[in-house]
Amino acid sequence: MATTGGGKAALVLGRLLLLLCVLGHGAAQRYNAIWSFGDSISDTGNLCVGGGCPSWLTTGQPPYGETFFGRPTGRCSDGRVIVDFLAEHFGLPLLPASKAGGDLKKGANMAIIGATTMDFDFFKSIGLSDKIWNNGPLDTQIQWFRQLLPSVCGKDCKNYLSKSLFVVGEFGGNDYNAALFSGRSMAEVRGYVPMVVSKLVRGLEAIVRSGAVDVVVPGVLPIGCFPIYLTLYGTSNAADYDRDGCLRAYNGLSSYHNALLRRSLSGLRRTYPHARIMYADFYTQVTHMIRAPHNFGLKYGLKVCCGAGGQGHCSIGEEGVAGVSAVWWEQ
Repeated sequence: MATTGGGKAALVLGRLLLLLCVLGHGAAQRYNAIWSFGDSISDTGNLCVGGGCPSWLTTGQPPYGETFFGRPTGRCSDGRVIVDFLAEHFGLPLLPASKAGGDLKKGANMAIIGATTMDFDFFKSIGLSDKIWNNGPLDTQIQWFRQLLPSVCGKDCKNYLSKSLFVVGEFGGNDYNAALFSGRSMAEVRGYVPMVVSKLVRGLEAIVRSGAVDVVVPGVLPIGCFPIYLTLYGTSNAADYDRDGCLRAYNGLSSYHNALLRRSLSGLRRTYPHARIMYADFYTQVTHMIRAPHNFGLKYGLKVCCGAGGQGHCSIGEEGVAGVSAVWWEQ
């Protein structure tokens, strides 16, 4: 999927999360750890532990990682991803992939490329099991997290986790990708949204019951602006596009998911009033970046740095990775 992994775009979204954390407390807050769950937008290398990135993994090859780490790390970015900027702000080390092991008392990242909200059995039930290629859905990531706790906080986990920041998502994008890329109708995919959001909320409940207090939950991105969607589903009908050049129907799917998620989070806050459950509006922020990329130090709104799609692509050969300044790092 397309990712806002290019360093500047990730920094902008990272600042949005920071603002939420500040507003949630009414003052600056320091955390002892960050725990991240999600997909390629957040993954810091869970497929690249225990011997390096597999040869088939695109994100394990140049030019990924080139502008910050100087090498591929498994991140879907030329450098850092959003949670990296969060960690730096709070004076914490960049989040290690949870599968890397070691000392994880400052937090870890369960996010993994391709992660879905729904599990394999769901996709099998709707005839899409062949479209899910890793074993890291939300429930599995929560299991990974729970397995780490004994070595991280022992018998004092409630107190420890109450001083940690949890970033859960985004989740949902890959669920819809799997269905749409398989030719399912928009009406059918919209029918999955309540199930996806309900599953996400149940996962959030499990995390809060484990001891989480500060939880940030991003909504899905405007998929109708993804270069790959513009390439696959673009039409000659101007009415199919919004003012930003994005596909209306696909952005409508994202908006539907986000509206239902926000409503569900309101109910979750009433159930767990001690927790600060914060919605991160990535959709609106990315729309602003697409509409006026220059306001964010970017050059391109709908072009993509790696791969083709949308309005074309930034040629790595012409500009070099360091010269590319686009909202989308990859399609």
